[in-house]
Amino acid sequence: MSTSSVSVDRDIARAGVAAGSGAAIVEAIKVRKVYQRGKEDLTVLQDLDLTIHEGAFEALMGPSGSGKSTLLNLIAGLDRPTSGTIRVAGADVGTLPERARAKWRAANIGFIFQTYNMMPVLTALENVELPLLLASGLSSKDRRERAKTALSVVGLAERMQHYPRELSGGQEQRVAIARAIVTDPKLIVADEPTGDLDRKSADDILKLLERLNQEFRKTIVMVTHDPAAAERAKKVHHLDKGALL
Repeated sequence: MSTSSVSVDRDIARAGVAAGSGAAIVEAIKVRKVYQRGKEDLTVLQDLDLTIHEGAFEALMGPSGSGKSTLLNLIAGLDRPTSGTIRVAGADVGTLPERARAKWRAANIGFIFQTYNMMPVLTALENVELPLLLASGLSSKDRRERAKTALSVVGLAERMQHYPRELSGGQEQRVAIARAIVTDPKLIVADEPTGDLDRKSADDILKLLERLNQEFRKTIVMVTHDPAAAERAKKVHHLDKGALL
């Protein structure tokens, strides 16, 4: 292991919490997020408190500009709060340097995006393998087998060698979900996962998310504008003007 890798691991360890801290996987404490727009400050989140426990399936809803996507990005370690604490999967994410935060994300967070984010030149199997390239100690054979298992879980065992252009939107999103779960993350974050799908395909994806939550005990936080999607979550948080209602 390189000196830089040891340094990153040390940063992550320092951000950790003591064992036995409870079943909370997400803790947002007095979180504020302020963006600078020219000479003005734009406050997107205002002293927000939120706790999500392991095994939850929870949705974030609110009008455009309410702060729900910003909150999801903070939970996922894609951004840092201006002030306050974001503690996720045992780490104070906001204190991690960028390289350590990237390594932490790879190990702990599974991402599902509205637009799938597939690599068009790779097959479904190869797309699902991508996150495993960041995982140390896995052979090519191990990566391939884990990717096959993930695609089987989402019902695409017969589509592994297909390219994104050969898949429907619903199938592409299933590949994206397989990619999200292949590293066995502690938390799955989904940003409008059904936003580009027809109602039937959207319903199939929501059923799959429910299965991952109920059968595989995956913790899921989902941003959605769709009331029908939010109804599938166990709990819904409504945001407006950067605050929880």
